[in-house]
Amino acid sequence: MREIDKSFPGVQALKGVDLDLYSGEVLALLGENGAGKSTLIKILGGAHAPTAGNVLVGGREVDLSTPHASQAAGIGIIYQEFNLVPHLSARENIFLGQESGRGGFIDTGEERRKASDLFRRLGTPIDPEQRCSDMTVAQQQVVEIAKALSQDARILVMDEPSATLTPQEVERLLKIVRELRTQGLGIIYISHRLEEVYEISDRIMVLRDGGHVATRPTGELGREALIELMVGRKLENEFPSHEPRIGDERLEVRGLSRGTAVRDISFSARAGEILALTGLVGAGRTETVRLLFGADQPDSGSISLDGEALHFSNPRQAIRAGIGLLTEDRKGQGLVLMHSVRENFGLPNLEEFSRWGMVDRHNEQTSFSSFVDSLRIKVPHQDELARNLSGGNQQKVVLAKWLQRNCEVIIFDEPTRGIDVGSKYEIYLLIQELAAQGKVIIMISSELPEVLGLADRVLVMHEGRITGEITDVRNATQEDIMRMAVA
Repeated sequence: MREIDKSFPGVQALKGVDLDLYSGEVLALLGENGAGKSTLIKILGGAHAPTAGNVLVGGREVDLSTPHASQAAGIGIIYQEFNLVPHLSARENIFLGQESGRGGFIDTGEERRKASDLFRRLGTPIDPEQRCSDMTVAQQQVVEIAKALSQDARILVMDEPSATLTPQEVERLLKIVRELRTQGLGIIYISHRLEEVYEISDRIMVLRDGGHVATRPTGELGREALIELMVGRKLENEFPSHEPRIGDERLEVRGLSRGTAVRDISFSARAGEILALTGLVGAGRTETVRLLFGADQPDSGSISLDGEALHFSNPRQAIRAGIGLLTEDRKGQGLVLMHSVRENFGLPNLEEFSRWGMVDRHNEQTSFSSFVDSLRIKVPHQDELARNLSGGNQQKVVLAKWLQRNCEVIIFDEPTRGIDVGSKYEIYLLIQELAAQGKVIIMISSELPEVLGLADRVLVMHEGRITGEITDVRNATQEDIMRMAVA
């Protein structure tokens, strides 16, 4: 790609970007949200036409004006939101629009054979006739990769491929990427997880504010230098330092159980404390906080806040009791993406903003404006659709609606999933500020460096039970947590 420019009304999304990709190489494309990564890959995928510049594949200039033209040029794009038809089988999705057969009849046997060959090539045993709606996210991702390979892709672009995968699934994904690299494919790998980037990539390319900052061999670029290139400033520490001001006990949970997912969970949390729940996938962390939020009902156990027993049968009652949850599925459960950011902010606060059955827009706008300033939400206007915001700003909108409710217990489930390094730092600061106000902060995170860098106390779960507690977090290691997580 040479001198790629892309302008939208009032916005210069890309400015003279050059990108080189070689056969048998993994190029990590990094940058903060809004740096231009998505725009660049949409140009490669034929979804956007560049305002200026050209694209060459194999030394020859190609026209990528449509997705079909991009496929014909040997480019396959695996977006974060998969492009699969859920009720169709893996085979049908792979060959959709390129069916095998004669005389109007599809040769399902030939397609089945080809699909099986593709799955073998990827080292993943998937039944070609299995419906995509019955698959795990990791299996659906393999189907997307197989679909690209069926179209003879020699260039594969993967946008945040590991964002929703378990650690075991991530390892299998990286194994597939390595295998495709040995087969001579050029792979552009976009990820906010720097550990993966250093493990899988050969070179790293950094974008910032729509411009190309640097491209360097991975082994020559240290973590701190990489972060500085991405954010445009030096972060002395990946996690902001803080002196916790921990007060009296506020939240008490005793004997909380639900089936085999949550078994006899007891703990307390104090004012000003950041309490982390961690463990492997399936440990029961999310299931536990769903009970705290009223999304599920416990078989037994009790919850009390400031000495008062809480009883609720739905999230609305939990919210009224002062408990807010920032769900791990920010886009699916935390926001209504096709509504404006102001409307999302107002949803749990309609009682406050409504009069005689009508929403007082002025009051709603005024309240939201205060949070736009205090939380540093980057949004062009309050009627901007939630889907158009970066991950970090979406998370801030979700946080704003709970702060408007004056929630005293705020639960963060995977608070920085899919968020860039600079925005992560801002989220960490906000969490610390809330704790300093005396609120109870419960944080679930699968990122062990995040747990150790942010929490004041850690509870480790395994198979629905608390199997360990770490109080001296500053001197703890990831190995300490893992030993408890597999107990």
